[in-house]
Amino acid sequence: MSTILHITNGDGFTSVLKKLKLKGEIITWREMLCEGKTVTDVGSEAFWKVRYDFLNKYYKVTKKRFIDFTLKEYRELCNQKKQQEIVLWFEYDLFCQINMIAVLSWLKKHRKGAEISLVCSGKEDDSEKLYGLSELSEDKLRELYKNKINLSQDDIEYADYIWQLYCSDNPLRLESFSKFNASQLRYLPNAIEAHVKRFPTVKNGLNELENKILAAAAVNRFESKNELVWHNLKDQGYYGLGDSQFFKMISDLKPLFRSFNPVVLNKLGKEVHGKSKNFYSQIKDDTMYLGGTQKYNFLYHEESERLLKL
Repeated sequence: MSTILHITNGDGFTSVLKKLKLKGEIITWREMLCEGKTVTDVGSEAFWKVRYDFLNKYYKVTKKRFIDFTLKEYRELCNQKKQQEIVLWFEYDLFCQINMIAVLSWLKKHRKGAEISLVCSGKEDDSEKLYGLSELSEDKLRELYKNKINLSQDDIEYADYIWQLYCSDNPLRLESFSKFNASQLRYLPNAIEAHVKRFPTVKNGLNELENKILAAAAVNRFESKNELVWHNLKDQGYYGLGDSQFFKMISDLKPLFRSFNPVVLNKLGKEVHGKSKNFYSQIKDDTMYLGGTQKYNFLYHEESERLLKL
């Protein structure tokens, strides 16, 4: 068995990584822990039950697909016990960073003594653009691999601590964390700041991304829901969400639209967009979690950039 284990952020990049023909086994982390409820003990029976319940309810993931796609790959990870060097391949965004700290929490518990390093893409040139791993050339990926970040035990403990906070029922302690970083995980504060802005705002009950969807619909002419989704996919900063997440958000916002062919806000949608009406009571869903916290138990105050507990 190879002495190196690579853990990637998804199937798309796994196929890219295979072309580099680096030494080692490759395991794909097939989860989106930035969405839905999470519990701290990654890989436990309770953890997978909570994840399946969420994915089944909100994304219609069948038990067979969950087992074949996610659990079998996780069990393969559990079988990789001999490697002393583990390389993580993750990106700058919230989607990847939450998966990354969950994996580090698992490694802390199950792979003590292993040498863990990180290849993380983001700001790779003088432009404002943030790059995903699959957007980079093979030469650039090899360069990042050569200069991978060796994570200290303190870095791993820190990631595990943030994971525990993410899974708690009180996100207030994460606020102060987003203002500074005490580890080599350079993109984690930005991701946590984005996470905090996913709670509903005081003014209209919608979070940052939901408000961006309304703003895009108010000032652009989109002929279809697909065009609206595509626009928001390209303009989401540190979130890194996929089209399925945006389609779900738009579905939740449906009462604010008169039409999706073309995309037109109705009167209420325009009022909520203008912050003259609050949509909190209509969109509130007590089963919706962000990590360990019920989404609608906290409000985000935009002026102070602080969370308020209801």
